[in-house]
Amino acid sequence: MTHPLLSSSHVPLWSEDFAADPHRAYAQMRSLYGPLVPVELTPGVPATLVIGYAQAVRILNDPDRFPADPRQWQDSVPDTCPVKPMLEWRPNAIRSQGQEHARYRGANVSALQTVNQHWLRTLVERVCDRAIEQFLADGRADLLNQYAQQVTFQALSDLLGCPDDIGQRIAEGMLELFDGVNAVRGNITLGRAVADLVTLKRQRPGYDITSRLLEHPARLSDTEMSHQVVTLYGAGIEPVVNLITNALLKLLTDPVVSGDVHAGGASVREALDIVLYRDPPLANYCFSYPPYPVEIDGYLLPAREPVVISMAGCNNDPALGGAGSASGDRAHLAWSTGPHACPARPIAYLIAETTITHILDALPTMTLACPAHQLTWRPGPFHRALTRLPVTFPAVIRDSGPR
Repeated sequence: MTHPLLSSSHVPLWSEDFAADPHRAYAQMRSLYGPLVPVELTPGVPATLVIGYAQAVRILNDPDRFPADPRQWQDSVPDTCPVKPMLEWRPNAIRSQGQEHARYRGANVSALQTVNQHWLRTLVERVCDRAIEQFLADGRADLLNQYAQQVTFQALSDLLGCPDDIGQRIAEGMLELFDGVNAVRGNITLGRAVADLVTLKRQRPGYDITSRLLEHPARLSDTEMSHQVVTLYGAGIEPVVNLITNALLKLLTDPVVSGDVHAGGASVREALDIVLYRDPPLANYCFSYPPYPVEIDGYLLPAREPVVISMAGCNNDPALGGAGSASGDRAHLAWSTGPHACPARPIAYLIAETTITHILDALPTMTLACPAHQLTWRPGPFHRALTRLPVTFPAVIRDSGPR
């Protein structure tokens, strides 16, 4: 049966139907269109979705023909466009080219490299303990909102030296940006919060990523600093939370993967890589904007129209020979590749791996609290994100000690 999304000339990535069953949509897109697919990011905003692995790798490594700067495109899009705040130009590495890209990326890489991995693991374990303690006696929990979200948010805020009140505003703004529903409001909330963090760190620097960015020889302005922080939060909250929950869902519903991990035949890291192939948390991203019509493998891509890499579609490209199901294979595009590849991969892996390992150790007999087909996915063109992940387990009542 044909996927209902494919009845129009442009596949709507914003619809609930796509969010509910994207893999069937990718397969049928491939049969109808091949590796490059006409899509809509939101009603009336066309783009080309790349679902061919080979084509994606070429595009991601060709910044001259596929630059990341969106300014020519965004000038043609109204301010009310719900995806514009997510894609608009910012003075950061993701949206820049040439010397500016090198300057921003260099500052970010330098700051990220100051993170002590042993300290970070200890921090995440401590935050995990606090989160688990809140629901341990209940016998049930929502591992997305009560666990993965809280742990990731607190760990990233500590890494950036961000107080809880500012961090909460940043998290709220980022959520609205990714959903693409109240994106304009989210963009405003986010901008004000990160500006407050930069002001605070200029006044009271510490041993954190934000302070290291401020001290970097690139001498970033307050505006540039705010956009670096937005980028770090954008990469550090939503995608990591969804990686954790997607991996936990895999472990709760796939007896082969779960059995291998519990029996010691596979590591949590290998389980993460399986999920990064099959259901990467950032499913469709890595935007570029050809300045002139560009031909690739017989397809002519329009000038100044977004080209979107589908990490989920590319990773599951049949041309890879089914590598997406191979434990331990890390040739996926979930971290992107080329000059814009994610520089925070070791940190994201550590947070996700530690968070999952900790909950498996604490609640080894937990089970999904509803049939998997009853779980719902958040609509939106960018992410692969559950709305909740409910589990049940034997309640644990802590001994309060002698009276």
